[in-house]
Amino acid sequence: MLFQLGPKYQHLTHGRGCACHSPQARKLLERLDTGLSRRSVLNGIAASLAAPALGFVSPVFAQNATKPILLRNANIFDGMNGKLVEGRGVLIEGNFIKALTASADTVADVDVIDCGGRTLMPGMIDAHWHSILAGISQLVAMTADIPYVHLVAAQEAERTVLRGFTTVRDVGGPSFALKRAIDEGRIAGPRIYPSGAMISQTSGHGDFRLRTDLPRTPQSDLSVAEQAGISAIADGEAEVLRRVREQLMLGASQIKIMGSGGVASAYDPIDALQYTEPEMKAAVAAAADWGTYVCIHAYTSAAVRRALASGVKSIEHGQLADDETVKRMAEAGAWWSIQPFLADEDANIYPSPEQRAQQQQIAEGTVRAIELGRKHGVRIALGTDILFNPKGTATQGKQLAKFARWYDNADVLRLLTSGNAELAGLSGPRNPYPAKLGRIEAGAYADILLVDGNPLEDISLIADPDRTMKLIMKDGRIHKNTLSA
Repeated sequence: MLFQLGPKYQHLTHGRGCACHSPQARKLLERLDTGLSRRSVLNGIAASLAAPALGFVSPVFAQNATKPILLRNANIFDGMNGKLVEGRGVLIEGNFIKALTASADTVADVDVIDCGGRTLMPGMIDAHWHSILAGISQLVAMTADIPYVHLVAAQEAERTVLRGFTTVRDVGGPSFALKRAIDEGRIAGPRIYPSGAMISQTSGHGDFRLRTDLPRTPQSDLSVAEQAGISAIADGEAEVLRRVREQLMLGASQIKIMGSGGVASAYDPIDALQYTEPEMKAAVAAAADWGTYVCIHAYTSAAVRRALASGVKSIEHGQLADDETVKRMAEAGAWWSIQPFLADEDANIYPSPEQRAQQQQIAEGTVRAIELGRKHGVRIALGTDILFNPKGTATQGKQLAKFARWYDNADVLRLLTSGNAELAGLSGPRNPYPAKLGRIEAGAYADILLVDGNPLEDISLIADPDRTMKLIMKDGRIHKNTLSA
């Protein structure tokens, strides 16, 4: 292709009208190509390609309701109270619940859906989810083309909402493009509270480099995980500030840092302390400047105590915390986002004996941790942390139902709805969904499940969504309706 340049740019040409082979033009094209591959592909592939043409969006989902919808003849769990409100209706207008109606009320010019006396409840919230990493293996995450990873995540997002999870708190991974595509109605999926890249020290729980990638120098390329936005390695206060601010720039609603070792990473033992107190305080200060908070991956008492001293607001995991540390969590008003790590048939799959041994250690701590949390009245949130486990994502509801071993069914459902919504709302002005979540009341988002049966009596109903969830609505849009089937 030939194109003409004005006098100002004639130095780029070879004496003819084409500038595309000059050294300067080649450098420019190389930069453009890099930009396209790293930005357009990483941030836009899910939004632009994982679209209705791929079959991810049903015709029902793709259409906005032309009239308000009245869900009548339902028994309502409102997300807060432990008793069902019987025989009521829910009026939905646009994205929101407009009113709860009595059975005798007449509402004109609406589309009516008869719920047949089933249980109506808020959409569930997973407080610890990885939208990009849940549905792929770790090998795929580190070796597959990034566009493929995002396309699989888009497919998994639809499955997530069809399991009844209309909101997730994403605590690590480049979910910004996926969130945008969902919010724009291009694909089906849950509301996403994104953390962006997990911020880790060198050798920390978010350092996925190979041993051959060391040492890092100012001339070193970013690792695959860093290029993809899965993690960001930062050492020292200045680097931590930079990486936190980058995630805020990208749209993080909260920040995730790594404070101890873990099971999924290859090098760091669980007892390893990660990030000094000044480094943690730098992350907390940068997040607070934007009106939001830091959550931290931490298992041990030492890691949790350091995090609390630094102003971290949410402890993720914490299964190895002792009694005194849990007491401090309660006194600090911190949240404890805990997962059902029980090393059972639903657990994440790890290849090495060392990882499996660590997993068993965490499983033994899970029971003790929940009991300590209840003893001291810590603010509890529930999540799954399904990670690198394509088969495990289908067990999302089943895993969270296991908390009924320690809580009443009503408490489990409250934690999975209005309780987890409260933690999500801790992001303050960075909250991408500032209306009420996890509740059935006027002014709340119209995120609604219709369950065939009473989950207050049988919590296992949330574990079998294909059979039990007859209607799934998110943001006033129907994702599933089998009432006439």
